[in-house]
Amino acid sequence: MLNTGTLKVTTPSDREIVLTRVFDAPRRLVFDALSKPELLKRWFGPHGHSLVVCEVDFRVGGAWRFVLESPDGRSMGMSGVYREIDPAERTVHTEAFDDYPGDSVITTVLTEQDGKTTLTATALYESQEVRDAVVASGMEHGAAETYDRLADLLPSLA
Repeated sequence: MLNTGTLKVTTPSDREIVLTRVFDAPRRLVFDALSKPELLKRWFGPHGHSLVVCEVDFRVGGAWRFVLESPDGRSMGMSGVYREIDPAERTVHTEAFDDYPGDSVITTVLTEQDGKTTLTATALYESQEVRDAVVASGMEHGAAETYDRLADLLPSLA
């Protein structure tokens, strides 16, 4: 299954990927779902995947660690550190995958208009080669499914 069109993916520079998705929910709820482990466990990852490790020290300088498990039992780990947190509006964190080269810096901005929230996540990579490897990995498909799962969860949080 490909991106259903709800997620817009662009590459505005040779080191960036920008993901944009509109959610039919207030910004506060989207922010909570992005930052609270008990909510992350309910939606983070593509369809069929489980977030089996979800450690979040949600403060500037705090670390996070996720491990996703696929339906066939394969694991994918990732981790990083929070650099900036502006509650309900913006976060900046690092991200590194256990099995892929390179770190990235992810800046997530939430804007609300008429009860809908636009999430814009900009990933800045160390090089164009790393960015291109991420694009080639199928990241768009996984991200689209992950955000679909978030969209499905949000009405239950209202």
